Amino acid sequence: MNIRSAPRALAAATALLALGGVAACSSDGAGADPQRVDVVAAFYPLQFLAERIGGDAVAVSNLAKPGAEPHDLELNPRQVGQVSEAELVVYLKGFQPNVDEAVDQNAADRAFDVATVQPLLTAAAGGHEHEGEAGHAEESGGGLDPHLWLDPTRLATVGDQLAERLGRADPERAADYTARARTLRGELEKLDAEFAAGLKTCQRREIVVSHTAFGYLTERYQLEQVGITGLTPDTEPSPQRLAEVAAEAREHRATTIFFETLVSPKVAETIAAEVGAKTAVLDPIEGLSTDSGGDYLSVMRTNLQTLRTALSCS
Repeated sequence: MNIRSAPRALAAATALLALGGVAACSSDGAGADPQRVDVVAAFYPLQFLAERIGGDAVAVSNLAKPGAEPHDLELNPRQVGQVSEAELVVYLKGFQPNVDEAVDQNAADRAFDVATVQPLLTAAAGGHEHEGEAGHAEESGGGLDPHLWLDPTRLATVGDQLAERLGRADPERAADYTARARTLRGELEKLDAEFAAGLKTCQRREIVVSHTAFGYLTERYQLEQVGITGLTPDTEPSPQRLAEVAAEAREHRATTIFFETLVSPKVAETIAAEVGAKTAVLDPIEGLSTDSGGDYLSVMRTNLQTLRTALSCS
């Protein structure tokens, strides 16, 4: 390089650095607000916890967007970048394979796996099997049920642990996180009491659901779930399984077949038409629908009213 071209090269390099700085500032992720702890939540219930417990001290981003079914979440490069830059990633190992992979590769030392807080239930929990239904266990995928947030008391325990993890990341505000977790625990225990009272005296205790997401809820409140499909909502049920569910729905005089906000209701509608029942939404709260103005607490209370109607509770 001759001496005359050196200033021009230096100016070009400076411009490139400046552009890089602008790009870095404009990308969302860690460093966007140095005053707040950058938290990445894998899906909605974990976002709810992080926002309620973190308050103004955290900046929370959710990898699963509203209206999207989170099980099969595909991460784009920007989201992988969010995971790698986060100060804390809150996820549930085994629920979203692509998130598990991104955490293992980029954030294993800054991740909180909520599945480690309490032992998970098996896929068959909260349900019952009749003779000849053994094949459904294989069809449902077996394994562990990740939907722990549908038991408010379990979610409260996860919240306590999350407060502790946030306190380690941000020791100066540890007492604030603990206090907010205690407040949230009170709200979740109140919700639990409402469910226990509201579902105590019902004419029926079996719920027919489009996918086996409600094991924690049914175990907690002494109900039984009959799942059309297993833990993965987009699994196609076999004709044999559809016949079994229809037979159970008739046996238990089910008036309602439940489907979900983020999954097609077609299979639930087919069974409902066959057995003379209606359909209604029972939300597993894996994510909020795009038109939802509510939060975890309000959607759970809507679920309670839906169940009370369907089960003829007094």
